[in-house]
Amino acid sequence: MVLDKLSTSLKSTLQKIAGSVFVDEKLINELVKDVQKALLQSDVNVQLVFSLTNTIKTRIKDEKTPGGITKKEHLINIVYEELVNFLGKEQYKLTITEKPFKIMLIGLYGSGKTTTSGKLAKYYAKRGYKVAIVGLDVHRPGAMEQVKQVAEQVNVPYFIDKDEKNPVIIFKNIEKKLQDFDIILYDTSGRDALSDDLIQEIEALNIEIKANERFLVISGDIGQAAQKQAEQFHQSVHITGVIVTKMDGTARGGGALTACAVAKAPIVFIGVGEKSDDLEHFNPKGFVGRMLGMGDLEGLLEKAREAIKEEDAEDLGKKFLKGEFNLLDLYEQMTAMKKMGSLQKIVEMIPGFSSLQLPKEMLEVQEGKLEEWKIAMQSMTKAELEDPELIDSERIERISNGSGVDVATIRELIKQHRQSKKMVKMFKGNKGDMSKIMKKFGGKFPGM
Repeated sequence: MVLDKLSTSLKSTLQKIAGSVFVDEKLINELVKDVQKALLQSDVNVQLVFSLTNTIKTRIKDEKTPGGITKKEHLINIVYEELVNFLGKEQYKLTITEKPFKIMLIGLYGSGKTTTSGKLAKYYAKRGYKVAIVGLDVHRPGAMEQVKQVAEQVNVPYFIDKDEKNPVIIFKNIEKKLQDFDIILYDTSGRDALSDDLIQEIEALNIEIKANERFLVISGDIGQAAQKQAEQFHQSVHITGVIVTKMDGTARGGGALTACAVAKAPIVFIGVGEKSDDLEHFNPKGFVGRMLGMGDLEGLLEKAREAIKEEDAEDLGKKFLKGEFNLLDLYEQMTAMKKMGSLQKIVEMIPGFSSLQLPKEMLEVQEGKLEEWKIAMQSMTKAELEDPELIDSERIERISNGSGVDVATIRELIKQHRQSKKMVKMFKGNKGDMSKIMKKFGGKFPGM
């Protein structure tokens, strides 16, 4: 989970509210202190933390609880809404308004600009745009070669010049070659620290390129030093958005996220892994929802749309809801989910599921395991594929001998099918009541 420690702390805070008997002054003060502690430990600026928690406290005291919800639910909703407001409130809508649409990436050394250019290129290429990457980093050794490698990895055209040391000249030399593209990503130079020559170079490029978007790429592990960078870059080139990288590891991340609030520049994307697909269009509501264990259905649907054809998803969905899916359906479902990312990340996006104690093996189906399952299924009869309950120990031995897949792997496949059917029955039996499902799994969900 992105910002795992902050997420754990905030979930604990909300569970304390959900488990309390009364909502009184003592509980409110504990809530505010817990939120402050969680944010400060994640490197969020002190002044911003106190401003946020004062707003939460004022709303709790002044607002009447709306009809239809409890006081505790209202408290949780206020925390959710103010964290969303804190991180930008609405998702930044990036509209491609002209051709070519120019996006300039700026930032210091080590922030991940070049890697991010590849991720952005793939993100837009998957959506049907003709994208190119232009290398303008003339200072870092190997920068142009890295642009070449990144572009080839995601299969998009690139433009570099390893000999020219003036990025403005590089831009002017290739400008006419870029007219047929929909989106151009400009990977600019960085430095070890903010310096006058870096600022002058970026300002000169900005005047020449006339970029539609100027994204500051900033590392999630940079802490509160992010604030000074954001302010300086914003002053020089008027940042239109921020991309926060390296949000998948142990980075506390709060400093980088809140630097955006200081610079009044929205977070547009976050990097959540090393693969070229590990880039998310930042949505404050979904992001906070995941942190608090409430899920992110919008984000989940976006991933699904990228990975699965709509008609296939609808067909599979009907089978699963009826509880009629067989082993081949299970294989198709697991393959589609792997395209969407790790199962652990997907589970975090489903409301309530991040608190479920799901079997570890359900979340760690590796690519190699899926391939073994496919081979094993090729040695099964039509009847066995359609009704896995027929597969007893004798049949498992036969399938193992015929496919070369070990007995344990075949048993895991059958177990996975049974667990999936069990979960579907729970949904059907409870008519989608997540709180009842949570109780069956022994988990808790904030607000229930």
